[in-house]
Amino acid sequence: MLELDVRKRLREFTFEMQLSLERGVTVVVGPSGSGKTTLLRLIAGLERPDSGHIVLDGRTLFDEHTFIPPHRRDVGYVFQEYALFPHLDVAANVGYGLRARHVSAADRSERVERMLDRLEIAQLAHARVTEISGGQRQRVALARALIIEPRILLLDEPLSALDPSTRVRVRGELRDILDRVGVPTLLVTHDEDDRAAFPLRSLSIA
Repeated sequence: MLELDVRKRLREFTFEMQLSLERGVTVVVGPSGSGKTTLLRLIAGLERPDSGHIVLDGRTLFDEHTFIPPHRRDVGYVFQEYALFPHLDVAANVGYGLRARHVSAADRSERVERMLDRLEIAQLAHARVTEISGGQRQRVALARALIIEPRILLLDEPLSALDPSTRVRVRGELRDILDRVGVPTLLVTHDEDDRAAFPLRSLSIA
């Protein structure tokens, strides 16, 4: 469970947000510049709030006395453009977070294989990410975020990098994947069609 109450001074305004998030997918909708990505970055520890608190599963990530760095937060993050490493193949991209956490090569290889199977991209293990489709790159980015077994998954405009025809198909695939993995998820978007695809819980930012 995520409990958040934060304030952050941005260039044009002060971003303020109170949020309580349990299981399932919560969609945050709002126009560009409204603070959607800022919200994710504050949760991930990529930016520091000016005040408030962030608590994840009873563990304080931020308050006036505490700031847990990103690599210790157990937060999975899928960036808007996926931020995959073009010089690495799919398996190496997926296993990158485990390597950074000093997981042994044998354990890392086994966990990567299981995750690729889980997201149905095992056949792409040795492909370069520059050689695969947009929908496949999204699955790779999801696999990389999920393999660290995060307590929460953050998705920043996960469909915006896709062309319109691909977006419709991949939106349905994403919904099915998130239903299967069962990780509490915060998905930010400016697209009302994304909100309609996840109808149970949504939040608008003006």
